[in-house]
Amino acid sequence: MLTLTALIAIPLCALLFGVFWGPWLALSRSMATFSAPVFLAIVARMDHNLGRIMGVMMPVAILSIIPVAVAAAGVSPLNLTLAIAAFIAFVVTLLVTMLVEVPIVTRVRDWTAGALPTDWQSQRDRWVSFHLIRVIGGFVGLVFLVAAALL
Repeated sequence: MLTLTALIAIPLCALLFGVFWGPWLALSRSMATFSAPVFLAIVARMDHNLGRIMGVMMPVAILSIIPVAVAAAGVSPLNLTLAIAAFIAFVVTLLVTMLVEVPIVTRVRDWTAGALPTDWQSQRDRWVSFHLIRVIGGFVGLVFLVAAALL
């Protein structure tokens, strides 16, 4: 049963991690070098392309870890612990998303290049910093999830 549940959860969580990793690798590390209009365009496009799908993808991926934990409980305490650790790591990514990143993106939606708040760069930098936390949390969660299935 652990194998079957892991065959569902691992690809879902890998896709979720990929959504964290890809933009960070491609854009976030360079975000401070972009002019305000370019930054606004990037955020608007990412929000448009990812906003709705992530609202479904994140909870589905995270909840898919629960059956892995249930199945892992029947294998060993180590497998269960790893599955729980994976769940916690991905919940951290969800909390970072909902409590920090989404509110920043919601504010950015109302900005224009001609009317930026005075602290727009610090908000941008906060958004980028917390995005890195999501990348790390997603990576750690995926590693724990795979380990729960393999050990």
